[in-house]
Amino acid sequence: MRVLGIETSCDETGVALYDSEQGLLGHELYSQVELHAQYGGVVPELASRDHVRKIIPLLTDLLQKTGTQREQIDGVAYTAGPGLIGALLVGASVGRSLAWAWGVPAIGVHHLEGHLLAPMLETPAPIFPFLALLVSGGHTQLVAVRGIGQYQLLGESVDDAAGEAFDKTAKLLGLGYPGGAALARLAEQGRPEMFHFSRPMTNRAGLDFSFSGLKTQVLTTWQAQENPSEQVRADIARAFEDAIVDTLVIKCRRALQETRLQRLVIAGGVGANKRLRQQLQALGKSLRIQVFYPRIEFCTDNGAMIALAGCLRLQAGQSNTLDFNARPRWLMTAIDETYQAKSP
Repeated sequence: MRVLGIETSCDETGVALYDSEQGLLGHELYSQVELHAQYGGVVPELASRDHVRKIIPLLTDLLQKTGTQREQIDGVAYTAGPGLIGALLVGASVGRSLAWAWGVPAIGVHHLEGHLLAPMLETPAPIFPFLALLVSGGHTQLVAVRGIGQYQLLGESVDDAAGEAFDKTAKLLGLGYPGGAALARLAEQGRPEMFHFSRPMTNRAGLDFSFSGLKTQVLTTWQAQENPSEQVRADIARAFEDAIVDTLVIKCRRALQETRLQRLVIAGGVGANKRLRQQLQALGKSLRIQVFYPRIEFCTDNGAMIALAGCLRLQAGQSNTLDFNARPRWLMTAIDETYQAKSP
């Protein structure tokens, strides 16, 4: 089965072709970072309009580069949520319309399911069951994944997601947009142990996270400095990054020990963080478990993960009706309620 995937949940326009036998055939991605940088964050209306401008040219390029004719496409997958409602509607309307015109089934994919399955684009790919750490700008979750649609939420952030904390802390330190990546780069120049921030919620039972308090600690520390140098700024960034990474690793260790799962999957934009990857790799070695990551370009939003997730769902006989919906909020536990089963 060959599936076209479309991703437009926020500020990246992504398209991809995935073949159930040949794997990923190709993908195209356009980032709106430069568009939103002047505003210091994503402007939803501008994001939606840019998706409208970019999606058809990207689709045309993808089909040309892969030498794919529309008759060769067996299904269309698009991100149906969660995300920015206007941005989601662009991809959903284009995806549903193409599927109708081509006479093939269409399926709305849950954005987080795409991230959870993204490491399956790699070789070797993880097999079920596994523990997933989904860590991005909008979500920080630990999920036990036992199969397609079989997701058990073990813990999540009660306030800011890790990526959100990175972005907000970067803004406090006067860094540019996107802040998380800028802070991580600055942290590479920082000296370890020059400052110390707490590892929130690690001294109590449970697998939930809380990162909002770290922002306050950074702000207090930064304001207490008299004429701080760039080195001091880097040292504070390093201390903040260490606090985030240590917290994530501690909770992953706890979740692995509680579930006794033997595979750990890292997904989401913060999964590209070098220090986090190093520490989780060390954790895997100490516990003698396998650790899987998507390639860096598939940590952030992309069409490839949507094409893969859609292909797996369509192969299982699931699809959506013509009455498609975009969902700005969508629980993973309610994914299957939106699909119609294949007729017997």
